[in-house]
Amino acid sequence: MMRALAALAALLTLGACAHAPAPAAEAPALQRSGDVAAGFRLAEANCSTCHAIGPTGESRHPMAPPFRTLSRDYPVNTLEEAFAEGILVGHPAMPQFSLSPRDIDDLLSYIQSVQERRAG
Repeated sequence: MMRALAALAALLTLGACAHAPAPAAEAPALQRSGDVAAGFRLAEANCSTCHAIGPTGESRHPMAPPFRTLSRDYPVNTLEEAFAEGILVGHPAMPQFSLSPRDIDDLLSYIQSVQERRAG
């Protein structure tokens, strides 16, 4: 649990600084049961002031990675625990927040839906 939070914190604080595509293999996409539209609304209300939440665009905060690039550095499917515990990161611009289990599933379904697709 703590390693997942530490990895997420590292991603969010350091991952935006140098976004070269990682050669690591992508984890297979997990089909989530969440509501993608509800997840978009959560992202728009809680995350869009810093993160680019859609399939294009740049983040407003330099240390906030665009949602569509999260799978470059971290398996998106494993963020559920970090969201459930409440995200704490090492920079002051990231607010601490927690979500209900349903909201987490919705938000992760949305994040998964906007991940970059690699040409294969």
